[in-house]
Amino acid sequence: MDTQGIDQLLSQMRAASAMAGGGEASAASGAASGGVDFASLLKSSLDEVNGAQQEASQLSKEFELGAPGANLQDVMVSLQKANVSFQTMVQVRNKLVSAYQEVMGMQV
Repeated sequence: MDTQGIDQLLSQMRAASAMAGGGEASAASGAASGGVDFASLLKSSLDEVNGAQQEASQLSKEFELGAPGANLQDVMVSLQKANVSFQTMVQVRNKLVSAYQEVMGMQV
């Protein structure tokens, strides 16, 4: 079983958690040092989720067709990785919508 993809996903989730937990201090230092644009970070995350889902779909299709290199363990792991990354992206979307609604509800 290939655990490199799982380790990579975990490290990305830890990095995102560290960035989110940094608060305003890390945001200010990131903006001052020419940090990554939020929109590009969000787009790259969406592209990774899309890639994980396409990979899982392809492996599943190969397994269904009886391809010699496809095994059930890899198919199940890729499906779970795609599911976890999709659920994480849904939670990020929910937080963004909640933050937007909170900002729009503020009185100026």
